[in-house]
Amino acid sequence: MTTGGTRRSRGLSLRARLLAITLLLLVAALLGSNGLLLGQLQRDLVEQMDERIRGVAAVITRLPELPDLVGEDAPEVHHLVEQEWIRDVHIVYVGPGGHVERVLRAATGPLPSLPRLDEAAVDERDGDPFTVESPDGGDRWRVVAVPATASEAGPATGSVVVAGSLSAADASMRHLTGRVLLIDAAVLALLGLAGWFAVRAGLGPLRRIESTAAAIASGDLSSRVPELAAPRTELGRLSTALNGMLDRIEAGDAARADAEQRMRRFIADVSHELRTPLAGIKGFTELYRMGGMPGRDDVDASMRRIEREAARLVDLVEELLLLARLDEDGAAAQTLRRTPMDLRTLAVDALHDLHALDPRRTVTLTGLGGGPPSPAPVLGDEARLRQVTTNLIGNAVAHTPSSAPVRIGVGTEDGLAVLEFQDEGPGMTREQAERAFDRFYRGDVARARARARGGAGAGLGLAIVDSLVRAHEGRVEIHTAPGAGATFRVLLPPQR
Repeated sequence: MTTGGTRRSRGLSLRARLLAITLLLLVAALLGSNGLLLGQLQRDLVEQMDERIRGVAAVITRLPELPDLVGEDAPEVHHLVEQEWIRDVHIVYVGPGGHVERVLRAATGPLPSLPRLDEAAVDERDGDPFTVESPDGGDRWRVVAVPATASEAGPATGSVVVAGSLSAADASMRHLTGRVLLIDAAVLALLGLAGWFAVRAGLGPLRRIESTAAAIASGDLSSRVPELAAPRTELGRLSTALNGMLDRIEAGDAARADAEQRMRRFIADVSHELRTPLAGIKGFTELYRMGGMPGRDDVDASMRRIEREAARLVDLVEELLLLARLDEDGAAAQTLRRTPMDLRTLAVDALHDLHALDPRRTVTLTGLGGGPPSPAPVLGDEARLRQVTTNLIGNAVAHTPSSAPVRIGVGTEDGLAVLEFQDEGPGMTREQAERAFDRFYRGDVARARARARGGAGAGLGLAIVDSLVRAHEGRVEIHTAPGAGATFRVLLPPQR
């Protein structure tokens, strides 16, 4: 039964459940309050009857002619009944043995079923009223029994029993209860109708949230829940939380789509970079197998080409493995072997390396913005940072002509150690600068120059530079414009 009720309640809408709960609470409140009120009213009516029959009994027991007072013709009894406003009363005189000896006033309808009221029973009740019913069980009576008072004729014997009918009070209570129930039903109907519209209006914001969720489910991730209430209310906090969640979902979806696009581009670039040397190696081997290398010189030349392509493959695979390790969260920082060092050492070595690669190029070593180099102490992995400078040097040599001077600057700025490489080459556009650190990205000019020189890198050098610097908790900046050269700045936290 419980499971079936639970299933039925789950099938109801939130509006119906709220309205049902509200009406149930109202029914309980109305029935409870009205029940208490009617119960108290009935107790008040019974107490009023008790006071009246006590008054009648007290006066009758003091009358000296008590044995002669019989029937409606007795003026004293008739006066007492009218004075106490008792509609139907039954008064009898009971002997010491508990038998009714005289009826002082008979009831107009069915008589009460009186118990045996001898002197012991009367003394035990001590004048407290009690309830009896008629023989047919239709009417209720409140009864009080008191001992008769002594008179001049001698000591009194027996008791006076006064019974007042509660039929009028019970009829009034039944009539009042019926009216109360009708009023309660009317109130519940009106409140139910008003509650239906009130709950419907109150749940309007939830319907707007539902429509927003449906739009999002259909693919519109830009939909947002409007401001439905003040931020401090429950509905306002719900709207804020939902919009925050939607922002994160949209950002996550955009990041996932961007990651997928980057992955597809990465796979395509890797495939292209691997296919070129592999195609060369395969071509030379097929040429040898087909007898296209009759002389020893031809074989040696082909082997040298194969060796260069194999070395190119090895370099590419090593760079990809390095980037994969750097991409792992926390793995790059854990593999670094940091020691105290000064970036001036790297700057001096970079100067010599650049002279060795391109002796005709003008290379200078200065501080930041000119002057002599200044100290730039850091805590870093020297081998990895040398790889950074090597890649930046290679980038300058590959993308600028030999006539373009290069300045290497080193020092501190805003509490950071800085190493910069400034060239006076052709520079880059804003789009090229934004993608300079993307993997396998090469501008058209760089690609044409690389082809003209007979080979070169796969476009991973600057990506490795960016990953290694970020692993050192630093950053790389690029300042460039078409025709204005380019400046790469490596900023690292200082040694503490």
